[in-house]
Amino acid sequence: MLRVLGSNRKLCNGFGRRDFLQAGSLGVAGLGLSDLLAAESHAATEAVDGSFGKAKRCILLFLYGSPSQLETFDMKPEAPVEIRGTMEPIASSVPGLDVCELLPETSKIMDRTTVVRSMTHPYPIHGVAYAMTGIPTIDVAMELAPHDPRHHPWFGSVVEYVDRQRRGSASEFVQNVALPFHFSSQRTDQPFRSGPYGAFLGSGFNPTWTEFNGKGTVHIEKDRGGGFSYSGPEPYLGCSRDTHFQISSTKPLPGVTMDRLDRRKSLLEQFDDSRRHFDQTEVGASLDKFQQQAFSLVSSPSVSQALDTRQESAATRDRYGMTLFGQGCLAARRLVESGTRLATVFWDEYGLAGDAWDTHFKHYPRMKDQLMPSFDQAYSGLILDLEQRGMLDDTLVVCLSEHGRTPKINKAVGGGRDHWSKAYSAIFAGGGIAKGNVIGATDRHAGEVLSRPVSPKDALATMYHLLGIQPHTLLHDRGNRPVPLVPENNGVVQEMLA
Repeated sequence: MLRVLGSNRKLCNGFGRRDFLQAGSLGVAGLGLSDLLAAESHAATEAVDGSFGKAKRCILLFLYGSPSQLETFDMKPEAPVEIRGTMEPIASSVPGLDVCELLPETSKIMDRTTVVRSMTHPYPIHGVAYAMTGIPTIDVAMELAPHDPRHHPWFGSVVEYVDRQRRGSASEFVQNVALPFHFSSQRTDQPFRSGPYGAFLGSGFNPTWTEFNGKGTVHIEKDRGGGFSYSGPEPYLGCSRDTHFQISSTKPLPGVTMDRLDRRKSLLEQFDDSRRHFDQTEVGASLDKFQQQAFSLVSSPSVSQALDTRQESAATRDRYGMTLFGQGCLAARRLVESGTRLATVFWDEYGLAGDAWDTHFKHYPRMKDQLMPSFDQAYSGLILDLEQRGMLDDTLVVCLSEHGRTPKINKAVGGGRDHWSKAYSAIFAGGGIAKGNVIGATDRHAGEVLSRPVSPKDALATMYHLLGIQPHTLLHDRGNRPVPLVPENNGVVQEMLA
């Protein structure tokens, strides 16, 4: 069930918004849910501005572990060396907006973006769920428990749910995809992390996960201490040219044991077998309309084709970079071009927890050799590719993380920066986002927000708004309690809008 809050502003059909208290199978005056949401969208458009629904689709880039604001978009060259570190700023295409020297390609496309330097919240943990759901608070126990009943649905799950309610059926193409593999599944020394799940909407609204087909081409040694280490290929540093993605079927999910997985065929094999016998057995007759739609959707050759980055030219693939993140961004572009509403690309841990952008130790070697070059090529390649295809203006591209990193460098091996959520940066582009824009400011150490604080919930509200979803729409949880998409005290960041 879905409910909509707001003022009693009159809609174009003459009804007030408070008249529409609940949306079930029928609304007020015989209006169905699709009528209700269309009216609500119209009201939001009138009440705010023409940016409502400007984005037809969204690509979300999530840099798990969290990059440092001081080595990306909020450098402080006048700060003491233990704060500013060893990297130098370079000019970007936006006058006065310097970026890190390790972002030479990204520096050229900053005039297509809005940087928010004043992201802030009170939870310096790996709260992916806090960053990307409407949950008002989070703790470590929730972070490590994907199915804790307190969790709220993932951003993409909500978008798919609301869109499906509007249509009254599943889409003809997969709508909520996450790459490159099931989140936090590629290291074995810690539990699965929370975040990308349907929560009380049900597992049917979990993202559709892909799996990575290919090989890492760069060997790496990782050591987290305490007996935890990894030695092997690192696809985020380089991957083979046969790299592509397919719908996931064999990666372990929370609570799924390996012996259960060993008894399964691959999903594609199941589809091949099932298609041969589908019309000749009771299976076809027993599936309801939605199940048949879902079966057809995920088994569709068009989904496989969209995920097959090998179909792109060598020049296009090289523009994004032959790395797991680069090819994931390319696959995301192919998906949204084919009809996907939301594609999420995680830069996830690989082989070892405490990896990815979680630079507690060896901060500068990892930023220089493992992280920044691949990000720089993939991000700039994605923005330019969308622009050249005429897709950037209606494709929202969001790049963020769960928090930032400490202003002061620690004394760990190789130096490091620890978790810091009081001030950090995020970058947005396309789909109704202003160009060449900087929002907010931090103090001389990039440690405290001085102006225009923006919470993750404000960012979510803005993203929902641009995708044509009223940010304070109410869902109902398992206890039938009304739950807003974002808390009532958060809202659209008007300065971000074109």
